[in-house]
Amino acid sequence: MNRFKPTTLIRATLLAVPVLAIQVGVTQLQIDTELRPLSAAFAQEGQKQPERETRRTPALRNAVYEKLSEAQVAAEAKDLNTAKAILDEMIANSGSKALNSYELANVYNLYAFIQYSKEDYAGALRSYEKVVSQPDIPLAMEINTRYTIAQLYFVQEQWQKGIDAMLKWFSMTEKPNANAYILLAQGYYQVKDYDKALTNVDKAINMSKAADKVPKEQWYNLARFLYFEKNDVKNTVATLEELLKYYPKKEYWVQVSHLYGEQDKTSQQLAAMETAYVQNMLDKDNEQVTMAYLYLNADVPYKAAKVMDKGLGNKSIDGKSKNWELTGNAWRQAQELDKAIPAMEEAAAKSDQGELYARLGNIYLDNDDFNKAITAINKGLSRGGVKRPDTARLVLGMAYFNTQQYDKAREAFTAAGKDERSAAYAKQWIGYMDSELARQKSLQEEDRALEAPLETPDEIEADQGDEAEVKSGDQAEGEAEQKAAG
Repeated sequence: MNRFKPTTLIRATLLAVPVLAIQVGVTQLQIDTELRPLSAAFAQEGQKQPERETRRTPALRNAVYEKLSEAQVAAEAKDLNTAKAILDEMIANSGSKALNSYELANVYNLYAFIQYSKEDYAGALRSYEKVVSQPDIPLAMEINTRYTIAQLYFVQEQWQKGIDAMLKWFSMTEKPNANAYILLAQGYYQVKDYDKALTNVDKAINMSKAADKVPKEQWYNLARFLYFEKNDVKNTVATLEELLKYYPKKEYWVQVSHLYGEQDKTSQQLAAMETAYVQNMLDKDNEQVTMAYLYLNADVPYKAAKVMDKGLGNKSIDGKSKNWELTGNAWRQAQELDKAIPAMEEAAAKSDQGELYARLGNIYLDNDDFNKAITAINKGLSRGGVKRPDTARLVLGMAYFNTQQYDKAREAFTAAGKDERSAAYAKQWIGYMDSELARQKSLQEEDRALEAPLETPDEIEADQGDEAEVKSGDQAEGEAEQKAAG
């Protein structure tokens, strides 16, 4: 039997997920970016951040603070137009009372918040760039803003600019967190620099584990994809096994099962798929058919047939000819001919080729249903498309032989023998049939002899008397002839 290795399905399932990983990642970036300019700025200013350089930040004057606070209140109340008008007025009226760099940074920070809220990501990005372009702003404020700039580049799918912005951020921060490494990994993934992407996602996963935290599902998914792209099946499997520890989902059981098959770990391949099946996770047609094939490959045809029977019964498996054929073959291998026959009947009826009728005839023969075997095989041969007509005719000859239609059996065997692949078998069958016919004829003659009536003792004595009289008459006649001659 050919081993079932659905390579196409493996690649399809393993390549589909990372795009989702990026989408989820970007969505999460948008959610995590809480742009609260004043509260964030003052908190950052008040904290004692470890700075790599000394900056003398200009003071935020009270009048400016009050205007910024007014604009922020309006923005948080979703009155974005009012908030923008206040900021526009602050810029327009600066004149001789020009805003200092720190004040301008906060104005542009709030502009960015408003633009971001309107999903004007390009406008928000420009405003954030103006924030970091101001001299002498608090280092913590610049670091956080540069991180947000990188996020916005990724939101706009400007992957290389996002990567460059992240690298600038990494050069300024002392303790990057795992999320930052993931963001950089996603950027490298998008520009197809898979080695650097893998380095960063592995770093994030290891950081999370070191902190006794469960790495996020999408991190593992990105790592799994990257290992798979490098043809590193061992680490792809290891990543899937990690996923299954924390996120035991159907798709991971299916994927790891396929990859166990690639590693020729057939017992693990079956166990993984079976784990998903017994939990009623395999709800798709191809998944259940794969489960059946795995049982067949493991020489467990009864379970294969049960899987197919259940799926065909509840219509989760397509009732096409090929699936009924698989069911019939599984039942036949399980020696359940009474169940194999109706399955193969369905398969044959749904097929436009004669092959399945030929196979059905073979099952009928195994079940000693010779007349149905004759009908099925003749139907298959007349329909055409039988892969081995010679084999079908051998089976047909056997069926005819068993129904004592010897002339037709001889005809079928003779036709089968024209193919050199079946010539020897056909000759043996014809020889066997001839010897059987001779044996039957001999038995019939013996039966006729035994059936002849036996003579009684009186009949035997009368016969002996007749013989004596005949002999006496013959002797007298001979003596008379001798006298006449003398």
